[in-house]
Amino acid sequence: MVEPDSEETASTSVPISSKKKQLLTSAMKRTSEWIFSQEIPSDITVQAGGASFTLHKFPLVSKSGYIRKLVSGASDADLSVLELPDLPGGPEAFELAAKFCYGINFEISTDNIAMLRCAAEYLEMTEDYAVGNLVSRTEAYLDEVALTSLSGAVSVLHLSESLHPMAEKVKLMSRCIDSIAYIICKESQLCLPGRTETNNDIVHSSLVSNAKTIVDWWAEDLTVLRIDIFQRVVIAMIARGFKQYALGPVLMLYAQKSLRGLEIFGRGRKKIDPKQEHEKRVVLETIVSLLPREKYAMSVSFLSMLLRAAIYLETTVACRLDLEKRMGLQLGQAVLDDLLIPSYSFTGDTLFDVDTVQRILTNYMECEIDGTRLSYSADDDFVSPPPSDMERVGKLLESYLAEISSDRNLSVSRFISLGELIPEQARITEDGMYRAIDIYMKAHPALSDMERKKVCSLMDCQKLSREACAHAAQNDRLPVQTVVQVLYYEQQRLRDVMNGSLSGGESPVITQKVDLYSEDNHLVPNELSKLRRENEDLKIELARARMRIKELEKLAVNTPSVGTPTSSSGKPPLPRKSLINSVSKKLGRLYPFVRADGVKPSDSKGRTKASKDRRHSIS
Repeated sequence: MVEPDSEETASTSVPISSKKKQLLTSAMKRTSEWIFSQEIPSDITVQAGGASFTLHKFPLVSKSGYIRKLVSGASDADLSVLELPDLPGGPEAFELAAKFCYGINFEISTDNIAMLRCAAEYLEMTEDYAVGNLVSRTEAYLDEVALTSLSGAVSVLHLSESLHPMAEKVKLMSRCIDSIAYIICKESQLCLPGRTETNNDIVHSSLVSNAKTIVDWWAEDLTVLRIDIFQRVVIAMIARGFKQYALGPVLMLYAQKSLRGLEIFGRGRKKIDPKQEHEKRVVLETIVSLLPREKYAMSVSFLSMLLRAAIYLETTVACRLDLEKRMGLQLGQAVLDDLLIPSYSFTGDTLFDVDTVQRILTNYMECEIDGTRLSYSADDDFVSPPPSDMERVGKLLESYLAEISSDRNLSVSRFISLGELIPEQARITEDGMYRAIDIYMKAHPALSDMERKKVCSLMDCQKLSREACAHAAQNDRLPVQTVVQVLYYEQQRLRDVMNGSLSGGESPVITQKVDLYSEDNHLVPNELSKLRRENEDLKIELARARMRIKELEKLAVNTPSVGTPTSSSGKPPLPRKSLINSVSKKLGRLYPFVRADGVKPSDSKGRTKASKDRRHSIS
């Protein structure tokens, strides 16, 4: 009878036929089963990953080339302890490999295939030592079962993350990544060969129609992957022709899951472990690097969330500037909450991050200028925003300015610098700016006269509405010069209205207001009808004043000239008045903050009491 050791030595030194190898393997299997059934005392102890296994040398050396080399190369012939400290998969993987050596049946699944493949490679369980060895068995399962479905490939890839570097050595991770990208691109409608479409309308409509399908189908599966593996999957998908703009929902889902728990909506101090903070910082920076280049591919609210997290986690400056630029390009779709980014510094700074909003607005203006310069080309990615978009940005920034005005730490220079960035073509009226100025002055009562003048210089008094003028004329917080300006321009408007009505023409002020609104193609019909009614009321009042003037002139002509001039009733006649004074007194009823003689009241006591219902009042 041939001893096991001599038999194994002959099998490795002399080549044998395939038929002989099968017979030998069959004999080894029967021998292993016999050893296991007869409960022969073990002759070796294997320590793998902190666990000890009492086994027999023969079944192990018959299928593991690594263990055979350790046993045959040992100086001690009676080697009884074998250590495998860096075995991939640890004790669980070695237990399955030992069962395979003993011929014990067990189930191979997507849950254990990754560690089995890596352990088989580590133990060198190849065809050189036994037919149908563990390496070939695991490879067959990967090709025929695990990597044929998306869920199976993602599961194997996720489990391979802890098996590095052996998983990379056997190219298990790269094969999983390639299979995932292939399956997604094969079955997805968002994958086309050739250049990615950059038309904004097509991008927006495609996202709306396909976003739910993407998230429901495969995006949820990818959120279990580590960020570096997730990045490799996304790059592989793009390389296979997946539309980059369609990655928006996937990145959004991954970011929401991985960045969960951050206190990015308040000013609370950081309550996060430094190691966890570093991991989330890496995740955020990677996600920002994967964001689609196309405009409108991501919502402004999501970009604002990423920017808050970037400021909170103190990411690289390039990461934050990239997010600020992306928000600037889509500022027309933002709402007030998107700009209310908390300031996470605790050195007595402002409540909200004003500097970040200034940079976002600067990026928007640069984009608008470039779009105007390039708006004549139909193939450009960035075009000049329509007037309605510019108006939305103006109203948004005026609302933001009013929101932060109550912050006592907001300096005059910061308030003015932010107000000056609001484009003038976006401000149809100055009511929003006046409201912000009024709130700021009320929250900062200690401002000097010079500072109040600088703040009020942001406002064009000619563009104030009638309600705003009425409130400003009685606002004690405004400088005297500003109140005089408001009264002057309002009186000038009255004179223009009077002259236009007496000459039978349209009021230039009203016409100008209509023209300003006509720039917006979506003018509300109610506003036009309201303006027409106001114009007709002015005409009727002026006509009545003209008739009254004629009656007074006739009465003055019929007055006796001899002696003391008296009327038929015995009362002295009314003094002769000029046309401008008579009309101004009639119109004084419409504008209570202007005296009948057209002269501004000398002090605050002469002003008419303000109405209780003041739309622009913050008191």
